[in-house]
Amino acid sequence: MTSEDREKYSRQVLFQPLGEKGQERLLAARAVVAGCGGLGSFAAEALVRAGVGTVILADRDYVESSNLQRQSLYDENDARQALPKAAAAETHLRAINSGVRVESRIMDITPSSVEELIEHADVVLDGTDNFETRFLMNDACVKHGVAWIYAAAVGSYGVTMPVIPGKTACLACVFPALPTGPLETCDTAGILLSAVSAIASFQVVSAIQLLAGADVRPELRSIDVWTGRIGVLQTGEPTPGCTVCGARQFAHLAGEGRPVITMCGRNQVQIHEHNRPVDLAAMRERLESLGSVRANRFALQFAPAPAAGSATQITLFPDGRAIIKGTTDPGVARSLYARYIGS
Repeated sequence: MTSEDREKYSRQVLFQPLGEKGQERLLAARAVVAGCGGLGSFAAEALVRAGVGTVILADRDYVESSNLQRQSLYDENDARQALPKAAAAETHLRAINSGVRVESRIMDITPSSVEELIEHADVVLDGTDNFETRFLMNDACVKHGVAWIYAAAVGSYGVTMPVIPGKTACLACVFPALPTGPLETCDTAGILLSAVSAIASFQVVSAIQLLAGADVRPELRSIDVWTGRIGVLQTGEPTPGCTVCGARQFAHLAGEGRPVITMCGRNQVQIHEHNRPVDLAAMRERLESLGSVRANRFALQFAPAPAAGSATQITLFPDGRAIIKGTTDPGVARSLYARYIGS
């Protein structure tokens, strides 16, 4: 550890359970933040400020004004430019701590991409917004022996749980199947920033403990910041007979991807059926006569003229992925994609 590092992290090093040896381990560590929304952006900033040597940011979405109430890493300029969250987060985090290597990946986490994302990671932090992706990450992390920290928050409530493959229960031990029926989301039940920051703080502490070589409690912790209630469920060791960490059946990882998904609680559908490069500049010229277009090097946003259809906005990324805002019907989303982007 350099003299500059000793000064920068001096207050953290003074914390006896961490100390200089723990800080050195953090500086040599590699963390992946999967999802850069409320939880992920808070966790990423905390990791960078703590001096985790490499932080990889992965997110498929872009910054909107409605995000700013709870996603404290972003600002109004990011929303005006509709910057991808991962790219905006990288810019802000590099300004916070130039001594940490920060890499952004504007991507959807799918069976074909998740293993490369977590490659060489010492820990993965869950900042996603749906159980499908969490079960996918659980498969990948258990398969490759990578520790990860599950977390979720909605309303005033949040939960978090560390998963250490081979030592603690995995997500499938605690939730043997995907939840069924309607689930509350930020867009249906709202969310408080205090709930996000509270649960993300516990999530980050678990990550730092793992990276520093300290003991991590195998428990599912829940917090309701409005009522002040805190719950703890001991998860213990892997559950005998678990299909994932016991039988090592990675059903979610074996999938062929998620070409069409309805985005968590939002009036949007993601289309990812055409994994092909798109020339955003050429597409902008093509679409300008059909509605309003704005673009940057990361993405293009197109709002069709009102008479052209019901979608309010299409956000197109360079790999051909698109987010269709204004519908939850995959058929309508596919039709709009084909009409404006191409089949």
